[in-house]
Amino acid sequence: MSKLTLALCQTAVTADKEKNILNAEDDIAKAARMGADLAVLPEMFNCPYENSWFLKFAEPEGGSTYTRLSKLARKSGIILVGGSIPEVDDEGKIYNTSYSFNPRGELIGKHRKAHLFDIDIKGGQKFRESDTLSPGEKVTVIDTEFGKIGVAICFDIRFPELFRAMTLAGARLIIVPAAFNMTTGPAHWELTFRMRAVDNQVFMAGAAPARDESASYISYGNSIITNPWGEVISRLGPEEGILFQEINLEEVEEIREQLPLISSLKRELYPLPEDIFKSPGKVRPGLRTFRRI
Repeated sequence: MSKLTLALCQTAVTADKEKNILNAEDDIAKAARMGADLAVLPEMFNCPYENSWFLKFAEPEGGSTYTRLSKLARKSGIILVGGSIPEVDDEGKIYNTSYSFNPRGELIGKHRKAHLFDIDIKGGQKFRESDTLSPGEKVTVIDTEFGKIGVAICFDIRFPELFRAMTLAGARLIIVPAAFNMTTGPAHWELTFRMRAVDNQVFMAGAAPARDESASYISYGNSIITNPWGEVISRLGPEEGILFQEINLEEVEEIREQLPLISSLKRELYPLPEDIFKSPGKVRPGLRTFRRI
């Protein structure tokens, strides 16, 4: 199938974990009733975006939030990219992790944010995820009934090599749960989504938390969808809401025929990310991406 309806859920995030999850469940259920095929939650949708809360709210894979997302995908009968939550592993390391489920509630993808958000902008935002979080080490492409879909998280979008790797693995749509702030959002939110769409001639979709001016970390909001020509085709503002958009993945091939970028890559001039698909233990399409080999 080439046509699918996206639903990006721009939920409010509070210090009440249960309330955050209930808000997400309500939005996913509403999206399913309105005909969404694929629903997306924001980055850290169950947790305030602060290092201290990452420690407090961290769960192992298979924990309460994971279980509820799985059941919700099965009950709603949709593909669910569950934003991200703080995940703790057996060694006590904490990751910014996104779980994806098929309409049967089965895990089809797990992406740990690879590039940690460590910035100190003069006169603007300062934040160090690495004070608490560990980086992921995998490229993530999931298999769905609509074909392959890439998943990355927020700061990952600033690294074009990662998105080229997902594209070469077959992704025609790339989902990015994210929480740009009031410094980086106005400057680079739309720009980065349009750039990655143009670079790779894919659809891009970014789901953000709603803006809360009283929070210590203020999300920019503005959940967004761009097409393979780099145009913004749908966008929210700062408030809570659900962004619905039908897309036709055949547009990817149409654009690539008109402007043959991917097929014109000069493989003899520079190493390509697809080379790592031949190296055991690094990148694999589909669920195998998430297992150590």
